[in-house]
Amino acid sequence: MTEFVESGKNFNRKGKDYSIYSPILRVNILPIGEELFENMTSKMIRALVFILAFSIAGYAMVQYGVLQASDAGLVSFKLQKPDFELQPWVYVLYIHIFTAIFALIIGPFQLFIKPTHTRRRWHRLFGYGYVFSIVVSGIVSVYLSLFATGGWISSLGFMSLDVLWVGTTITATRKIMAKDIHAHKEWMLRSYALTFSAVTLRIFLAPLAILLGDFEAAFRVVAWLCWIPNLLVMEAIIAGMRQRLNRYKDGI
Repeated sequence: MTEFVESGKNFNRKGKDYSIYSPILRVNILPIGEELFENMTSKMIRALVFILAFSIAGYAMVQYGVLQASDAGLVSFKLQKPDFELQPWVYVLYIHIFTAIFALIIGPFQLFIKPTHTRRRWHRLFGYGYVFSIVVSGIVSVYLSLFATGGWISSLGFMSLDVLWVGTTITATRKIMAKDIHAHKEWMLRSYALTFSAVTLRIFLAPLAILLGDFEAAFRVVAWLCWIPNLLVMEAIIAGMRQRLNRYKDGI
C-alpha cells in the first residue's frame, strides 16, 4: 500500500497504488496510470525553466559583464534622450542585474532538487543567498523604476513587481522559520514566478515592439505583462496541487 506523506503524517488510499509524487510538494497524488505523462510533462517544464533561466542569465552576464552596457538595447535607447544621465543609474543597474541573475539561476535548483539530508545544508545556504539577492535587487529596482522607459505606467508596473517580489520572498522566509514547510514552498513558487519575469520580459518585449511599432509603448505593456501572467499561472498551479492533495487525502 502506497503511503502519502505530509509533515510527518501518513495517508493511504485504501489499497490503491499511487506511485508518483508532486515535484513540488513531494506528496504522492496521482494514479499509476498517469505516471508517464506526469513525469514527461514535469521534466519538460523543468528543462525549459533551466534553459530559459540560464540563457537570459548568460546573455546578461555577457552584455553587462563583458561588453559595454551602453550597447545594450534598453540603455542605448535611453541614451538617445538628451536629458538622460547614465551615471549613477548604470551603477544601480549593475547591482540589480547581477543580484537578479543569482536569484534566477539558483531558483530552479532550490525548487526542483529535493533537499535530502546531505544537501540540506547547501539548500539552506543557497536559500539565504537567494533571499539576500532578491531583497537587494528589489530595493535598488525601486530607484530604477523611477526612470523606467515608458513613463509612470511602466514605473508603476515595475514598482508593483518589486514590492511583490520582495514581499513573497520574505513571506516564504518567515514560513520556513515557523517550520511551515508547505506554505514555504508555495510562497517560494510565487517568488520565483516573479523572478522569472526577467525571462518573460525579454520574450515579450521584441514582439510587442514590432506589433505596436513603438518601443516605449511596448515597454509600458511589458512592465505589467512580464509578471502578472507568471503569477496567475503559478496561483493556478498551487490551487490545483492543493485540490488534488485534499481529494486523495479524503479518499475521493
